[in-house]
Amino acid sequence: MPAVTTMPALDPQESAARRRAWWPARRTVLAYGLLAPAFAAVVFLIAYPLYLALAVSFREGRTMNLARLDRLPVGWGNYARVFDDPALWSAFARSAVYVGGAIVPAFVIGLLLALLLNRVFPGRRWLRSVMMLPWAVPGVVVSIAFLWLFDGSYGVVNSLLRRVGVLDEGIAWFARQDTAMLAVVVPTVWKAFPFFALTALAAMQAIPLALYEAARIDGAGALAQHRYVTWPGIRGPMLLALILNALWALKELDIVYVTTGGGPAGATETLALRIYFEAFQYFRLGSASALGLMLMVLCAVLVLLALPRLRQRFF
Repeated sequence: MPAVTTMPALDPQESAARRRAWWPARRTVLAYGLLAPAFAAVVFLIAYPLYLALAVSFREGRTMNLARLDRLPVGWGNYARVFDDPALWSAFARSAVYVGGAIVPAFVIGLLLALLLNRVFPGRRWLRSVMMLPWAVPGVVVSIAFLWLFDGSYGVVNSLLRRVGVLDEGIAWFARQDTAMLAVVVPTVWKAFPFFALTALAAMQAIPLALYEAARIDGAGALAQHRYVTWPGIRGPMLLALILNALWALKELDIVYVTTGGGPAGATETLALRIYFEAFQYFRLGSASALGLMLMVLCAVLVLLALPRLRQRFF
């Protein structure tokens, strides 16, 4: 009879070691499998549109027919024309004024409101809910409301200023070059400050009370506690809120377009509005795409400059 060969029995410890060695690989495959739908969505919703914008920015000529874009000549003409256009740099300057004029007051108002709402008083919960209403209102509705408030004939703002003796006659705030930017900034501040207040309040709620107790034991007053305890605790989230609101203000279109349309005489024509005009008024999709990519690069530079501060921990 032929000899019967038997397979050597696996050592239980060796079998367990093989399973442990195989499990990380299975977990890696499972992780990538679960991330695959999200990755596909990112490619479809972000990467592919960016590729199309980049491709369109090299197409020279005017058209609103997307099917004819591939017939337009390819070149650097859009970028050359955009960089040689004085209106571009004027739009950059007005965008900087608009962003700075809107974000700084909104930051201060939001921070002060958060300090108030962080205290205990009757009706605090209701006030916190009401505080978020301006942020939830659509920009078009905000624009229409402030068009009425700043109206030169029957606006509430002119009426109040005349009653207190500041003005002798009404001002057409949105129709004058010296007041149009201010009139556009005010509704933007009104819509932006709740986000700062909510961010600051959430960060304050996360600060351990033991830090305030230790500061009081050391003899720190209210101002010293705000400087050495509150501000270090909210500095990171507030910096992130500043970056996000600056990016949102750079691309803000509805408030400026509805209130002034970029006028009078281009006094409020920001970069976002310039991109809109290039695409849908002058039918230069290539130039609009080039401007949009430049705005995206500017936003990316702002974020990269702020990253070291965002990664810094203060507690």
